Amino acid sequence: MSEPLYITMHAADNVGIVANDGGLPEGTAFASGLTLRDKIPQGHKVALVDLPAGTPVRRYNVTIGYAEKDIPAGSWVHERLLRMPEARSLEDLPLATVRPGAPAPLAGYTFEGYRNADGTVGTRNLLAITQSVQCVAGVTRFAVDRIRAELLPRYPNVDGVVALEHSYGCGVAIDAPDAVIPIRTLRNISLNPNFGGEVMVVSLGCEKLQPERLMPPGTIPITDLRGEPQALDVVCLQDEEHVGFMSMVESIMKQAEVHLQRLDRRRRETVPASELVVGVQCGGSDAFSGVTANPAVGFCADLLVRAGATIMFSENTEVRDGVAQLTSRAATPEVAQDIIRELGWYDEYLKRGSVDRSANTTPGNKKGGLSNIVEKAMGSIVKSGSAPIAGVVPPGEKLKGQKGLIYAATPASDFICGTLQLAAGMNLHVFTTGRGTPYGLAEVPVIKVATRSDLARRWHDLMDVNAGTIAEGRATIEDVGWELFRLMLDVASGRKKTWAERWKLHNALVLFNPAPVT
Repeated sequence: MSEPLYITMHAADNVGIVANDGGLPEGTAFASGLTLRDKIPQGHKVALVDLPAGTPVRRYNVTIGYAEKDIPAGSWVHERLLRMPEARSLEDLPLATVRPGAPAPLAGYTFEGYRNADGTVGTRNLLAITQSVQCVAGVTRFAVDRIRAELLPRYPNVDGVVALEHSYGCGVAIDAPDAVIPIRTLRNISLNPNFGGEVMVVSLGCEKLQPERLMPPGTIPITDLRGEPQALDVVCLQDEEHVGFMSMVESIMKQAEVHLQRLDRRRRETVPASELVVGVQCGGSDAFSGVTANPAVGFCADLLVRAGATIMFSENTEVRDGVAQLTSRAATPEVAQDIIRELGWYDEYLKRGSVDRSANTTPGNKKGGLSNIVEKAMGSIVKSGSAPIAGVVPPGEKLKGQKGLIYAATPASDFICGTLQLAAGMNLHVFTTGRGTPYGLAEVPVIKVATRSDLARRWHDLMDVNAGTIAEGRATIEDVGWELFRLMLDVASGRKKTWAERWKLHNALVLFNPAPVT
């Protein structure tokens, strides 16, 4: 890209972002006649007109801030020159006012998945070992290494074994009102479609989160692959039968083999694309996120909705400044009120911690050209596409058969968001990034989408899709959206592995715990 270029998102924008790799030097002249007064890095904003002090600075046709001082045309517009707007009140919002016409159904698309007794479909065939408390993590990790080396070769139809490690379970106010969130999160992750209904728990014995509390009898339908009820399978390390470390490990391995035998009988079968449950999020975002990768994901989200699938978008602080966009797109006033309820709860949570939404934007986001959370939010929301929002899932809750576009209310932290989307029941994950991150999950395949071609080139063996071709004019948003949709079907079918799967980039789960510790 030799010609100097800047990108605007709307005709009313008074700033654009520099598109060229490496940025542009002072004195660069654009075809429009604009000349740079400063050296401006790639992705950062240039004033397209003179912006007197107090002028609303607009990107996406939204006021992302107010000029703190006079900013001449051609100047670098960065976060130190902007005063962030106040957050939109959660009162008097438009409720279900956008009524788009029903799009044409997208029929005939399928993938090869694992159908479960409860009707859900897995994209992988995994043995998951749940841990009721962090104390057992070391023993479980040792046992899992042995299971992989000694047992998995006997069961070629099982894709792997994962330990659902976390830092919760004891040393917490287990009866605090908000403690229900991490408990139900771990419970619902254990029932993720990729685990085939095979639930196995490793317990220490003295922890506050007892297995019966994690999986209450009669309230969680635990069945085997035939749909038959099965008792909760618990290995308790403090049981008197365990004499020494290796006896604990062997108990875990013995019980694991029972589940492996059943999982090995699973076979992929052709299922409609409507069985996909896709979670989308972004991390290490830059100013290109809302130009390339996220709009392509949004186009793909619309394809998934048309195919009858379920797609979840999340990240409370990354949608908060676009709340009116969300409530107006809600399918019903009740769904709009659910969105308001969840964002209001999170506002109060942040207030208790003496922080606000401005804490979201990271140094990397700012280095990538995002001045504040308002600008970041506008680029984040476009991942959701244009379909009506059909439902809302509170943090840690499980989808209850909902289809279409769903708002899963989660914090914006990458791994908390991913963990909560796992609990909701996703069987495939899409993650966009501009700065780059080796994010990955062991429980579901993660498709990584780069916002810039420079990142895709440098991280060629980490990024699965390059959306930077959109900014370069070599592809359209629709082109990359269709590429992503077809890749999803291949990954879900096991025909292709993502780079995160190949390298086994598996980060630990992070449970959202708003309850106080003791």
